[in-house]
Amino acid sequence: MENMNLTLKVWRQKNNQSKGTLETHKVIANEHMSFLEMLDVLNEQLVQEKKTPIAFEHDCREGICGACSMVINGQPHGPQRGTTTCQLHMRQFKDGDTIVVEPFRAKAFPVIKDLVVDRSAFDRIIQSGGYISVNTGQAVDGNTLPIEKDLAGMAFDAATCIGCGACVAACPNASAMLFTSAKVAHLNLLPQGAVEAENRVLGMVRQMDEEGFGMCSNVTACEAECPKEISVENIARLNRSYIGASLTSDKVV
Repeated sequence: MENMNLTLKVWRQKNNQSKGTLETHKVIANEHMSFLEMLDVLNEQLVQEKKTPIAFEHDCREGICGACSMVINGQPHGPQRGTTTCQLHMRQFKDGDTIVVEPFRAKAFPVIKDLVVDRSAFDRIIQSGGYISVNTGQAVDGNTLPIEKDLAGMAFDAATCIGCGACVAACPNASAMLFTSAKVAHLNLLPQGAVEAENRVLGMVRQMDEEGFGMCSNVTACEAECPKEISVENIARLNRSYIGASLTSDKVV
């Protein structure tokens, strides 16, 4: 087990109203640790020194929940493609490295404390259209609605989005188009989502704009940094759907 001496520059910020700064710490980690386990070691040091530990989010630590959102050396979730922070291991770094750790930067993601940001804007986008109309009662047989294989595959790929916000952090405009388009696509591509398809597109895009996310400029950094590698094809699909819904809907957009 190979140990490495690291210098960490970690963003510390008491709350959204206070001014933040990078705080430098030394830590010894081994190559088999995950990035979050390395932060656990640092926090143990800070507690022993009677200092305030670094606040960061985590839950499953299995790359599923998307809670472990942080920017590592300028990259959301760190240098390994298709990987969440909790699944990033220290073997991606070298002895003597300096690692800069910051929260996701976006107006719509205000800092709560240190590396923790408020991503409830995503929840409100989902609430504005991420549902389908179904009859209550006994579950419908899985083969009742035949679905074309390619459509089912595209819907499933979009549904793998874990809502971590890396797309927002990677975008120079802090756009949430990749997230929103993935959530729209995984329902609108399926027959079960057809009833609300038009209202879903209009509602979720409207809510996205109200939350203060920026406009998409087709940089495609969102796809490059997404831990689930969601395709930007979903953004193109969302734009087409939005234009169509805007032209046919009697709702004010």
